[in-house]
Amino acid sequence: MDSAVNETPVVYSGQFGDYTITKGDRRGVVLYRAGLVVAALTFGAGAAIALFFPHNPTLVQAISVLYTLFWLGLGLSLATIHIYLVPLHRLLQAVWLGGGVASLVLSHGIDGPLAQTVMQRPAVLWGVGFTFVALTGIFFKEAFCFDRLETKLLTPLVPLLLLGHLAGWLPLGVEQGLLAAWAVLFLVFALRKVVQPIVPDIGDKSVFTYLKQQRSASQSPS
Repeated sequence: MDSAVNETPVVYSGQFGDYTITKGDRRGVVLYRAGLVVAALTFGAGAAIALFFPHNPTLVQAISVLYTLFWLGLGLSLATIHIYLVPLHRLLQAVWLGGGVASLVLSHGIDGPLAQTVMQRPAVLWGVGFTFVALTGIFFKEAFCFDRLETKLLTPLVPLLLLGHLAGWLPLGVEQGLLAAWAVLFLVFALRKVVQPIVPDIGDKSVFTYLKQQRSASQSPS
């Protein structure tokens, strides 16, 4: 006789009714966090090269590969993140895609490494920078939902560094310090997400259901 016991799913009480957590929900959170870890590690490696080996042409060229992996990891996170407001979710995905397209076009239109071009020609951030707008959106969401210190620091730090470099009013030493802080705080954030309980990252599924019903009702012919 089969002695296996079927597990009874846990029922959670949400704002608009009860709901259960599925394996698919948990898998989505794992993928979200995996994307963040990939993005944080590759960003940190690229930042380390830029800070400590800026005159090594081989390593500087490798930043382009690291950036590609960072962009893909960020895309995985944006595909699996739980955000109640669908328009905001789509906006973050759109700016992520825009930043990637701009980076691809730029990479094929310049002679030197992408990182070197960003340093020497800050105006390219009007395209490449959209990738980091999407990243800042994740930091803001995490700061708002989980009150994490590192994301509350990263939310203003990222635009401060990018806009400061774009406008040319940040000294090099300050830019380097901000970049180092960004890399460290991003890694702390990603590693803390790995050990965080999964259920809070899924959110209140009853809210998602309610909002979906509201959208369906508004699109139905009267």
